[in-house]
Amino acid sequence: MFVRSLLAMSLSCILAGTAFAASTAEQPLKPQVISADAVEDPINPLAVEPPNTPTNTTETLVTPQEQRDLKQASDTLQNLTQSEDQNADIGTAPAKSATAPLQVSWDLNSLNTADWYENIGKGQFPVYARAHVMLNNEHASPGAIDGTSGKNTLKAIASFQQMNGLKPTGELTKETWDALVAKQTRPAFVEYTITADDLKGPYAPSIPSDYALQAKMKGLYYTRVTEMLGEKFHMDEDFLKKLNPKASFSKVGEKIIVTNVRNDLPEDIHLIVAHKGAKQLYLFNNKNQMVGSFPATIGSTDTPSPTGTYKVTGVARNPWYSYSPSNFIQGNNLKPLSLPPGPNAPVGNIWIGLSKKSFGIHGTPSPSTISKTASHGCIRLTNWDANDLGRKVRSGVTVRFLE
Repeated sequence: MFVRSLLAMSLSCILAGTAFAASTAEQPLKPQVISADAVEDPINPLAVEPPNTPTNTTETLVTPQEQRDLKQASDTLQNLTQSEDQNADIGTAPAKSATAPLQVSWDLNSLNTADWYENIGKGQFPVYARAHVMLNNEHASPGAIDGTSGKNTLKAIASFQQMNGLKPTGELTKETWDALVAKQTRPAFVEYTITADDLKGPYAPSIPSDYALQAKMKGLYYTRVTEMLGEKFHMDEDFLKKLNPKASFSKVGEKIIVTNVRNDLPEDIHLIVAHKGAKQLYLFNNKNQMVGSFPATIGSTDTPSPTGTYKVTGVARNPWYSYSPSNFIQGNNLKPLSLPPGPNAPVGNIWIGLSKKSFGIHGTPSPSTISKTASHGCIRLTNWDANDLGRKVRSGVTVRFLE
């Protein structure tokens, strides 16, 4: 019960209306020592049940209006997924005869002036890099920005099209490109100067894969500057290095090219739909309009995500992670463990609890794998998308799992 008593203070602040806003860059952690044998709840880092919150495995009661909203949102998403062109160039099908430039330049000017052209095809091009940033800034997250075509890009484009009255094919058409460009008020990429705080950390030499070893660490921090900067700017780490081949990432005052991204979802998040088939999280406002989407990893064959409808119960920033072998066994760890906070924790640096015990929406230590791998039943987002959602979602928001 010590874990529950210790962490109840954090949750009570949430329930009292105090926002746990997580910045894009990780803040210094001050974890308190928790006895491993006190861990009682598998997975759930909050490790408490808020007052009047259902803790059984049945669906949460929803009002008739919420039922109607869920039906309308489900119909919208069904139409969206049926409209997506899985053979679009931006997707996984073989590319058409591409007319991409023979030489690709990744300098600041080329990235910011990249323009749409016919039959872009599959691959990594500045036009996709600029599109990723523009999509991100319109709340249609492509996940880790890497300038490459693929499923996450297709889903982000389809979401943007849905939110802006365009046919949601997922193909980067001229009409879609022009609509994206028209909404931008700033360049997609900018020059950033590395600061002393960037280099200060804290950083961990490495993160062992064994939970028992992780439990002995002070914090599951970033392990290098490029990892931190990649998350700060919503970028794939390798892509960050590609844009800055001569950078050492170790000098105060060094200038690098980064994305110019937003971290501000709309305030009115009324409904969240976790679409298992699409591996996508969709957000709706109280007018039942889609206002955001994120690529997501939702469960696995061995540990499937739940079915039905639940409610958000609270948000915890930099949570302790409660591991219990009764839920799943990691390595040779047959005893409960308490892992310290940090962006490289199993749930990243934020946890959005659901009314189904031990399930939630959370971050990840591996942002570039989102929607491409499996999870232990929860909804896994990139740390920045989870933080973005955690800043705006409120307790009581309905969460529906859709097949």
